[in-house]
Amino acid sequence: MKMVKKRKLRAGELGKYFVIFILPALIIYLLFSITPFLYTIYYSFTDYTDMNPINLHFVGLKNYIKVLQTPVMLAAIKNSVIYAILLTGFQTLLGLPLAFVLNQKLKSRNLLRAVFFFPAVFSSLIIGYLWNFIMSSSDFGLINNILHQLGLGTLNFFTSKNALYSVILTQIWQWTGWAMVIFLANLQSISPDLYEAAEIDGANGLKKFMYVTLPLMCPSVKIVIVTGLIGGMKVFDIIYSMTSGGPGDATQTVMTVMMKKGISEGFYSTGSAFGVCFFIIVLAISAIVTKLMGKWSEAIQ
Repeated sequence: MKMVKKRKLRAGELGKYFVIFILPALIIYLLFSITPFLYTIYYSFTDYTDMNPINLHFVGLKNYIKVLQTPVMLAAIKNSVIYAILLTGFQTLLGLPLAFVLNQKLKSRNLLRAVFFFPAVFSSLIIGYLWNFIMSSSDFGLINNILHQLGLGTLNFFTSKNALYSVILTQIWQWTGWAMVIFLANLQSISPDLYEAAEIDGANGLKKFMYVTLPLMCPSVKIVIVTGLIGGMKVFDIIYSMTSGGPGDATQTVMTVMMKKGISEGFYSTGSAFGVCFFIIVLAISAIVTKLMGKWSEAIQ
């Protein structure tokens, strides 16, 4: 029987087919991501509204000045930044030690991993409606019902001062398990030989964590922090399901204001300008965080 010898592929040999493979995804990306973004930039310099959808005029930076002078938009940016920082910080600080504990040889570790990750499986809309019921200040609210049975006073989680932090609390509960899984995957990729070498050198548990585990956890920490900040800045569904931006403007975020001003009220040009400002803020935060994480990685290695 004649043996067929397979020809070895060389680097760059499939270069002529590269365009064919990537072209469908590139076309979809250009049509549904780049093109709408370019139109958003264009509309942000016009007077495009639902009352004037055709005869557009160039208005310069008028929409951007309006964004910076509108209190609800400034409050939305502030709330989004607070939400993103607190959520990312707590899910990182809680998820890292939780992953470290559940990486030990515990009999129930698989069950505990599933329990902690379980909230992340559900939609944020479902979680929002669930916690809205649990935190309700009326008679059927679970927490206040328990407090009432114990003879204690009622807590109002949705005042103008508490509402945003109540929402953040529910999201810490939901997404800490997701961060734990990312950290856990990174922990399991660390070679046990490194810990054995550290033990030979006389390192205890804390030193092994500081000088072996933590430096090698940089990739997962970067992923959790960067994606957490970006996702936190774009929060919409949990706010919509729990508070709808209220009371007043206490929980308005960038996305809720964009939906309200840019779509519901028909001020498309103002909404577009606000979206461009949001893009610049997210880009700046991502660049700063990536730079800081890079320096931290270099410092501990």
